[in-house]
Amino acid sequence: MFAVLIDPDFEHILYIEKLILLCNKKKVDFIFVGGSILNKGKINSTIEFIKKLTDIPVIIFPGLNNQISENANAILLLSLISGRNADLLIGKHVESAFELKNADIEIIPTAYLLIDGGKQTTATYISFTNPLPADKPMLAAATALAGEQLGMKLIYLDSGSGALNTVSSDIINNVKNNTTLPIIVGGGIDSFEKIKKAYDAGADIVVLGSVFEKTPELLDEFI
Repeated sequence: MFAVLIDPDFEHILYIEKLILLCNKKKVDFIFVGGSILNKGKINSTIEFIKKLTDIPVIIFPGLNNQISENANAILLLSLISGRNADLLIGKHVESAFELKNADIEIIPTAYLLIDGGKQTTATYISFTNPLPADKPMLAAATALAGEQLGMKLIYLDSGSGALNTVSSDIINNVKNNTTLPIIVGGGIDSFEKIKKAYDAGADIVVLGSVFEKTPELLDEFI
């Protein structure tokens, strides 16, 4: 499957409209919405605008715990199990639990693993955590397996927006071989070759976002 990530901080409405119409044309499976720094009102209005243009499921990929919108179809309830920041393991989830319950959208518990992409990204800076080493595939596999054993429903391997290096084939393959959950892969993927490499290694869903902010037409080339 293929997902397009839209950051509501990137406010060019014409860009979003053009990208969503291309998503319809190319039959994209999911539209993820979320960013590391934005307010609740912005995510509400962005999702509302997207929903007017498409029937593709819109799923919140929250960078912060206040990114909840009843306009979405679902939310990836991320637990950052690659780090040791208690706020992102359970603390922020407690703060937003009742708001999320009242939003009445599908909740998908997701084991979120940040993988070193060759430079510090917004995700690592905001989360106050170190990414897993890119050359330790069995460490990533053990972490993902622990997430599955804790009851997570998805595994998200992310090297962060604008990463120099994508999640390696070794990491994806080792996680695939040691878990049974669907695997989402994102971060630094900006070419057809990198998309194919992620699928060949075992990714079930590949996510692209920032590459489309300047040239949404690339979606035509990638799918």
